[in-house]
Order: sequence, then C-alpha cells, then structure tokens
Amino acid sequence: MSDSLLVRPVHRSDYARWLPLWDGYNAFYGRSGETALAGEITAMTWARFFDAYEPVHALVAESGEQLVGLVHYLFHRSTTAIAPVCYLQDLFTSAAARGKGIGGALISEVYEQARQAGVSRVYWQTHETNHTAQTLYDKVAERSGFIVYRKVF
Repeated sequence: MSDSLLVRPVHRSDYARWLPLWDGYNAFYGRSGETALAGEITAMTWARFFDAYEPVHALVAESGEQLVGLVHYLFHRSTTAIAPVCYLQDLFTSAAARGKGIGGALISEVYEQARQAGVSRVYWQTHETNHTAQTLYDKVAERSGFIVYRKVF
C-alpha cells in the first residue's frame, strides 16, 4: 500500500464515508436488499463507537480523501483469563483496495489497541468460503480449531 495509508479511530464526521464500507461488508455476508440489516441496527452500531460506556470500537483505513477499509472490535470478559479479550468482529476493505495490505494494517492496529488495553488475546471468525481472507489470516494469526455454533431467535 502507498505511504498515504492512515489507520485511525473513526470520527463522527466519517459516517457518510463509513456507511458504504459497512453496507459492502454486510452485502458480502448476504445482508442486503430484503435481508439487509434494519436501519436501527446500523444507527446503534454507529452510536456505540462514540459511547464511552460501550466496549465496541471502530478504526478506519484512509488513503487520500477516501476511506478504504474498516474494522470493528470489542473487549469482553472471559472465563479463561483475568484481563478482557478482544473480539475482532468486522473487517472489510473496498474492492478497489483489496490486496494492498489494508486488511493487515487494520488487524495490526487492533493488535496494538489490544496491547495498550492490557489484552493478551485477539480472535475472530470468518466464513469457511472466504478463502481470500483466510490467506491473510493464516499469516497474522493461528487457527484455533474451534467450530462456531449459533441459534438465532
């Protein structure tokens, strides 16, 4: 990636540039059109980034005047550690910016934020068909071997 890449916390003024990335992320996972997230969920997600009582954080990758990537992460307690752990929940780069090191830069900054918070573990999940992302993830972390189960109500 060019030297002009800046990974930084999201600002309130970024909403109009963040939203297309958020929509792209959700569309990638099949949440668009009739299956799109309710607007209230997007609004609440955005509000959480700026609420000091919420453990949810957002970083963006900026190149020139454009936002080219986002990452959302949260800190939570664990039964296997005293310090909180960090869950990297969402990671997305614009189609034009893929393969240029932006995803790795975003993950690296989450690692740094976790270190500064005294966290010793960052983890995430991806869909089993997301082979492109797994190529990056295999370079920057290790697979845990766990399988995710869920029940939606």
